[in-house]
Amino acid sequence: MLKRIAMISLGAAIVLAPLTALAQTDQSAAPAASAPPAGSHKSQTRHTSNKSGERAQASAKHMLHMRHPAQP
Repeated sequence: MLKRIAMISLGAAIVLAPLTALAQTDQSAAPAASAPPAGSHKSQTRHTSNKSGERAQASAKHMLHMRHPAQP
């Protein structure tokens, strides 16, 4: 009898879980306003290019270090 009650309550929890998730989300609310861009497209592109160059330099430095390990 106790196992049957436990199985029924577990089944109810599994079936009702999606309904509680839907009840918590408010679909009618307007989305939050996004922040304005942090700069012009040109400055964002330049920043991306600089980051790519820095990443390439770090990678090259790492590969050079791996090829020629420090001598003890």
